[in-house]
Amino acid sequence: MWVFIPEVLPLIGQDPLIASEAGKYALWLIPGLFAFSVAQCFSKFLQCQSLIFPMVLSSLITLTVFIPLCWFMIYKVGMGNAGAALSVSICDWVEVTVLGLYIKYSPSCEKTRAPFTWEAFKEIGSFMRLAVPSAVMLCISTVVLVYNLPFGIGTAASVRVSNELGAGNPEGARLVVVVALSIVVCSAILVSMTLLSLRRFIGIAFSNEEEVINYVTRMVPLLSISVLADNLQGVLTGISRGCGWQHLGAYVNLGAFYLIGVPVGVVLGFRFHLGGAGFWIGMIAGGATQVALLSIITAMTNWRKMSDKARERVFEERLPTQAA
Repeated sequence: MWVFIPEVLPLIGQDPLIASEAGKYALWLIPGLFAFSVAQCFSKFLQCQSLIFPMVLSSLITLTVFIPLCWFMIYKVGMGNAGAALSVSICDWVEVTVLGLYIKYSPSCEKTRAPFTWEAFKEIGSFMRLAVPSAVMLCISTVVLVYNLPFGIGTAASVRVSNELGAGNPEGARLVVVVALSIVVCSAILVSMTLLSLRRFIGIAFSNEEEVINYVTRMVPLLSISVLADNLQGVLTGISRGCGWQHLGAYVNLGAFYLIGVPVGVVLGFRFHLGGAGFWIGMIAGGATQVALLSIITAMTNWRKMSDKARERVFEERLPTQAA
């Protein structure tokens, strides 16, 4: 799909010159796609063991390489935007290399390393039943990737909840939920208050035009509200993944945004002529609906029952292997 961007974008009204430049950028990003996919597997492998240091290390090394490499490719080699994309691809492989070497040689992974065998594909059906709806949840969430703190807390909550349930500790899983939500609520309130207090200055970072600055100032209160909804959404989605509710979470996400968020945004934006504010209110409505539904599901969860189901899945996977 990325290869044919220069041909596809003009068909939907994009300027051919912009489409051509976007195509060059996307083309040089393609090699990094494979590294990015492998890096996701490595990251989850390490996260499930609470091994955070190697990911911090790989990020620092990648950043150290990326900045001078990007400058070199753009200005010295003269590749322009394509040089920036190539730098991203190269650094994706740097990250994979660092994580791969750590997994292969670190004593921390000694008990979890295993040789590649076809036996790994025996439960591919069960894996895909969790993986596909989980991907749907994450695709919808990419619109708020700017909220790194709740995304990180959500990932941590996902890992810790699944570990506690698998270990037969439902009270521990419940405690993780309470702690994660408490942290994210406090951080969201702090960020919202900061944005509101600086609302008259934020627009200056984007433009010198008085009209743009005033418009941004009017939009900041909506941004402050969406911060709280998106922060809670990020953590509750992580909890859902940790509990194995991928199908339920995917339905909630799709319903909240496409049955509530999009229609509200379209009506307010076009019918009531609110423009960007109307669209943003639609996003808030979708996010608030998602948070409300996931909160109800989480509050009504029988953690003991969830723990039993998690342990049953673990033993179901182990028994065929032991029998072989």
